[in-house]
Amino acid sequence: MAEAPTDAKQPSLRRSIGTTQLALYALGSMIGSGIYGLIGKAAGEAGSAVWLSFLVALVAALLTSLSYASLGSRYPRAGGAAYVTDRAFRRPSLSFTIGLALVASGLTSIATQSKIFAAILADMAGIEALPPAAIAAGFLLILSGIVFRGIRESMWVNVVCTLMEVSGLLLVIASGMSYWGTVSYFETPPDRADFGLPLIVLQASVLTFFAFIGFEDAVNVAEECRDPARTIPRGLVIATLAAAVLYVAVSVTAVSVLPWQELAAAPSPLTAVMQRTLPDMPAGLMSFIALFSVANTALVNYVTASRLIYGMSGQGLLPGFMGRVHQTRRTPHIAIWLLFALLLLLIMVGDIADLAAATVLLLLVVFISVNASLIVLKRRQGEAPGQFEIPLILPIAGIVVCAGLLVTRMASTDWRAPAVAGALLAAILGFYLVLRMMKLTVR
Repeated sequence: MAEAPTDAKQPSLRRSIGTTQLALYALGSMIGSGIYGLIGKAAGEAGSAVWLSFLVALVAALLTSLSYASLGSRYPRAGGAAYVTDRAFRRPSLSFTIGLALVASGLTSIATQSKIFAAILADMAGIEALPPAAIAAGFLLILSGIVFRGIRESMWVNVVCTLMEVSGLLLVIASGMSYWGTVSYFETPPDRADFGLPLIVLQASVLTFFAFIGFEDAVNVAEECRDPARTIPRGLVIATLAAAVLYVAVSVTAVSVLPWQELAAAPSPLTAVMQRTLPDMPAGLMSFIALFSVANTALVNYVTASRLIYGMSGQGLLPGFMGRVHQTRRTPHIAIWLLFALLLLLIMVGDIADLAAATVLLLLVVFISVNASLIVLKRRQGEAPGQFEIPLILPIAGIVVCAGLLVTRMASTDWRAPAVAGALLAAILGFYLVLRMMKLTVR
């Protein structure tokens, strides 16, 4: 497989990430701000049995998470999914599409979180007179500075934010634990009773699965991990299981404190739970914690997107200058500031909800390709095994689950998200052809 030519004087990324930091990195990306809103929607579908939906979603998420862990131990490269897809199928156009689909997903997530951060901060600080776009731009500038400064600094900010996020969920659990056992945990919505508990839980797990998305980000900092062949599998498994324990405990607490009907109707479900268990709680506490949650999600996606661009440049899929590493900071500075420019454009756009929904669909396509890549590579003679190997049946099951989620997700949304996803794929392929014609890539 052809690789891009490298400059012997080009500095490399700094290896400083251990297992604990990587686990917190992946955990922070997963728990993010999603659980705070998802639990209400999931309770509306599964009733007080929502905790079972999180357990089913854990099994579904673990299948692909284990595939990422195995591939990360085999090929610890910054390109992540783009690299392994390229190695498995040897089709640059496919690898380019997978890589940029992930970058697009990261960009929309960062832009969305920037807008949410601006709205929360404006409300808390009473600075509504300042345009939200200006606050979001300032947030992005600070975020870019942290990511540029270095992976150590980014990881320490991530650790602080993740601990704040986890503390918020632990506070919810601790404040409501005395309510455990006071309700039936198998009650489902009456209008769905004909479906039966197993089917209701399974349908709700389609929604709760998305609370686990984020584990895939860990593989993209592989070239900055110490002993990545061991660090990546351990970090991914620890993070996924830790997220599951938190989700199940929070969901049991939530339906114990509030009837699932109230939980489903609440605009901010966990805030409603805290208002019941701790009525004297400062009004802005959950909003303060949410600031850290939103900032962390944006930070992790920013680091991930910049490393994807760096990795794809090293593969010859993007122009070489995009993968340059800063001589002293040891970060891919060109990629970071290119992303900053694109993000400034995105936050000026009024509504990117359809783009965000479309990139969720593309993430499932990426998960299918990653599982398929592992199958191909495990069956190919001459491919050295990694330190963390899994049975072939697991990536096969991962493909089945992700394909089922993709079909269900497309059926449950309107036509706009699939249409935007298709248009985005066409634009990515068009961009690839332009780069090839202009000879800006080596593949």
